[in-house]
Formats: sequence, C-alpha cells, structure tokens
Amino acid sequence: MSDLRDPDHALIARTIRERLTEFDDDYWLACDRDHRFPWEFFNAMAADGWVGIAVPEEYGGGGQGVTEAAILMREVAASGAAMNGCTALHMNVFGLQPVIKYGNDRLKETFLPRAAAGDLHVAFAVTEPDAGTDTSRITTRAVRDGDGWRITGQKIWTSKALESSVALMLARTSPAPDDPARRFDGLSLFLIDLDPEHVDIRPIPKTGRNAVATCETFYDDLPVEGWRLVGEEGKGFKHILSGLNPERVLIAAEAVGIGQAAVRRATEYAKVRRVFDRQIGSNQALSHPLADAYAHLEAAWEMTLIAATKYDSGQSCGAEANIAKYLAADAGYQAADRAMQTHGGLGYAQEYHVERYWREARIMRLAPVSQEMSLNFIAQQVLGLPRSY
Repeated sequence: MSDLRDPDHALIARTIRERLTEFDDDYWLACDRDHRFPWEFFNAMAADGWVGIAVPEEYGGGGQGVTEAAILMREVAASGAAMNGCTALHMNVFGLQPVIKYGNDRLKETFLPRAAAGDLHVAFAVTEPDAGTDTSRITTRAVRDGDGWRITGQKIWTSKALESSVALMLARTSPAPDDPARRFDGLSLFLIDLDPEHVDIRPIPKTGRNAVATCETFYDDLPVEGWRLVGEEGKGFKHILSGLNPERVLIAAEAVGIGQAAVRRATEYAKVRRVFDRQIGSNQALSHPLADAYAHLEAAWEMTLIAATKYDSGQSCGAEANIAKYLAADAGYQAADRAMQTHGGLGYAQEYHVERYWREARIMRLAPVSQEMSLNFIAQQVLGLPRSY
C-alpha cells in the first residue's frame, strides 16, 4: 500500500507491523483450524497498549482517534490475522464509544480502564433472529425492577461472547410508538453482565473466522443494576449510532488489510511459480487482475482515511463511512478471490493461506451492514432518492 503521509501515522503502522511478525500465517491457521481464541496475540497487543488506542487517556487509554485505530486494524488484518485477529480486538478498540460519549461516570470509571488494559472483554448484543437489519423490531425486553431492570430475550451473532464478561446490549424498555418515524424510541442501551445463571451462550458453526466464536445468547430474567444504563432511557438507538460510523470505518480498514495480505501472497507466488517455462506473473491474465485489485484497494483505503478524518474532526461522516465500507468490502473480497485464482488449485489448500483470506473477506460484504444497505444509505441520504423499504 502507499505510504501514510503523516509521519506519526507511518510510525504507528511500522511499529505494529514489526510487532506482528511474531504471529505469522501459520499461527492464524492453527487458531482458525482449532477454534482457539488467539490469547497470545491479544495479550501482546494489550501489553503494548494497542487495545486501548481509542480510549481517552484519563481512563488509561491512548487517547487516539478513529484514524489511528483504522491504521491499527488495517495492519492487523494485513499481517495475515485477517478477521480472526481483528474481531479479537474490536470491542476494546472501538466498541465502547457509546459508553465514552454517553455513559455515566461510574460506568466509565468501572469499565474503561479495564477495557483499555485488556483485562475486560466485551461483546456486542444487538442483532436478533427475527429483526436482523431492522433494529427497531427487536423484542428483547428490559422491565423495571426497583432501581434496575430484568432483561429477557435472545440475541444472535454475538461475537466473543464466550470470552467476555460483559456485553453492550440494546433492549426495548417501552413499546414502539405507532408513528413509523419514531419506531426506534423506547430502545435503551445497557452494559450488562453475561451472568451464566441467567445467560445461555451457544456458538454458531460458521464458514470462517473460527478463532473467535460467534454466538446465540439467551437471556432469562437477567438482573441489571440501574447505573448500567448507558445514556438516557429510551434513547439507546441514538446512542449506539455514535459507534456505527467508526465501526464502518474500521471494518473498511480491515477489508483493505485482508486484500493487502491476499495481493502480497499472490504476487509472491506469481513470481516463483513457473508454468510453460516462465513465471506465471508474466501472463497478463494474472498480472492485470492483481494490478486492478491493488488499485481498488488503494482507492478504498484513501476513502477510509477521508471518513476517519472527518469523524475525528467532529464532522458528519455517514456518507463517507458507508462509501468506504462499501468500496473496501468489495475490494478486499475481489483481491482475495483473485489471489485464489492466481494460486490455481493450490489456492484451495490451507497451507497457502489465501483460502482463509477468501473466507474471511466474504463476511465483510454482509456485516456489520450489508452492501445493499450501504447503497440504500447513499441513495437516500446523499442522492436524495425515495426510501425503498
């Protein structure tokens, strides 16, 4: 990839890149194959202070912005860690932004220093089986119980639930109004304990990113203390939006990183693999797709930096964040697919690693928001076209 223009950003990237040489592709292949959480990697990143990069300094973090976090996550993905490495860090790096912006002092003082240090693992509990993209239809309920609540319901795609002790959860505290324009009212955000006496966690078998389990979680009359409410009651969806644009930016950075790893491996292979007495990289049928993939990754990365810079400067960045995520998800997957094609049949073999990149790049086109929903946002919010759903 092209060099970062800011010397401090270039130093961050170089320092992370050097640190991650300890965790090579074989390490990630083993973690993925064995469904084993990458504790060695996570602990190393925590010890060096990277997991708290975007947590305010007053709570023990690095006090950096989304731009620096995006550089971190791109380097993690590009090292060969792909989504197995990135998902292990997600919630510590950027998932607690709603708590930082809207949480009460007790919440911040209790949880942010531990998250910044890597002592606290956090899951994200929003999506439900029958709600999906339409968050307004979630049915998990938080019912008043004295000064606190009792929560009952079900969530799906809760990554890292097995390793986490707490989760950032969106639940309905009052019925949705009849007015469609206010359908998100009555949703509240909590930082809950994943108490095994009230929470049943079940991993979901899935195609890739198997070092970090993604789970169904079932909540049965879970007690939640009053101070664990994040922000205002009934305004949880508004609060959670503060984390959505950074999430899109960092997912874009990770997709670019996966694509970068794929192009690097494919290029190395194309230089040494000989067929018909010449390097296969001399064939334009292989060199042009790789060059095209590289160009698209460069463009996606520049858009990612634009979105991150706007967010860090306090500007609206919804359009840029969605465009970055859309472009990067396609570019990352295209690069991984072309790396598979460059390797031919060997691309399907685990020892060459590109099949793992391919499996992990595919999820970026589905989550945390689908490509179609990103286009819906651009069509409606940027182009001013009518809502289609």
